[in-house]
Amino acid sequence: MTSKKLIAPFYERLSLVLIGLLSLGFLVVQGKEVLDPLIFGFLFAILLLPVAGFLEQKLKFPRSMSSLVSILLLVAFVGGILYLVGTQISKLTDDWPMLKKQVSQSVNNLSGWIEGTFHVNLDTPRDYLTKSGQKIINTGTEVAGSVFGAVSSLFLFYLFIMIFTFFILFYRRLLFKFILQAFGHDNEHIVHDIVENIQKILRQYILGLLIEMVVVATVACTAFWIIGIKYAALLGIIVGLFNIIPYLGIFTALTLSVLITFATGAVSDAIWVGGSVLGIHAVDSNFLLPTIVGSKVRLNALITFLGIILGEMIWGLSGMFLSIPMIAIFKIIFDRIDSLKPWGYLLGGDYEFKKSAEKKMKTE
Repeated sequence: MTSKKLIAPFYERLSLVLIGLLSLGFLVVQGKEVLDPLIFGFLFAILLLPVAGFLEQKLKFPRSMSSLVSILLLVAFVGGILYLVGTQISKLTDDWPMLKKQVSQSVNNLSGWIEGTFHVNLDTPRDYLTKSGQKIINTGTEVAGSVFGAVSSLFLFYLFIMIFTFFILFYRRLLFKFILQAFGHDNEHIVHDIVENIQKILRQYILGLLIEMVVVATVACTAFWIIGIKYAALLGIIVGLFNIIPYLGIFTALTLSVLITFATGAVSDAIWVGGSVLGIHAVDSNFLLPTIVGSKVRLNALITFLGIILGEMIWGLSGMFLSIPMIAIFKIIFDRIDSLKPWGYLLGGDYEFKKSAEKKMKTE
């Protein structure tokens, strides 16, 4: 007599899932100080894995030396970007006294234009805007002091990232063998498939974002230079850097670009800059992003936006950067485990259905 397999009711399974998610979220929040640099180190290790492999196989470097050289190359690349941004920010800092006058003059010019065009008396709003602008400018030095005070903690954070990256690269075979042993010999082919796809998709995604960032920054710098605004290079780099944050990054870049242009130039220049940023974003989201990044991470827009919001709530800015790669890792795992495939479909959405339909039509 065959025994029937007992299946738990849906509400019981859903309750267990919710309890597991809440427990996982609590652990993630409490372990931010360790998990945050560890996950960044994991992503950088995946990105540097081909470089370390090339140094070991072609140049016969030992494992420790190849890991160290790979990290030094990464530090040099990031240092180059920080140097470009730092030189532009130093120019902005040198012109800070001039910016105070230009902010007041720009506010007066804007108020005068509104009064002359719409015949509205703006004496009270003008005084309020002038006082608010002066207050913001006067507190600028305090904000700058707070930023410089946080440099030490940021440096420590980046140092931990590099240390974790080195150890992950150095002990990558040990970690992979541990995963194989943890999931058993029967699931070895599934583990191999998951690990290979995680490396491939995340590497393509990160490289695609870097290429997209360079292209967007170059186009933005060129557009701002044609408009003739001051700090065109700085604003172009800001647009390129913030563009890698989906949805929310473009609004931050737009706000910073318009405000700096408004403080250093005419109102018409600020309008042109805002239109240029929106135009660059439209071209990027419809042409550059699908072509360069290639939609390697097949996530629907709702899950992507929700992941970014939750990432910011949990870990702040770093959570926004890590949200999409982490959701992509979960989707790769869900798609290759039968009991978790519905969750993988939820993360991917209609794309999965269209993909399977296209394959079916080709076979027919």
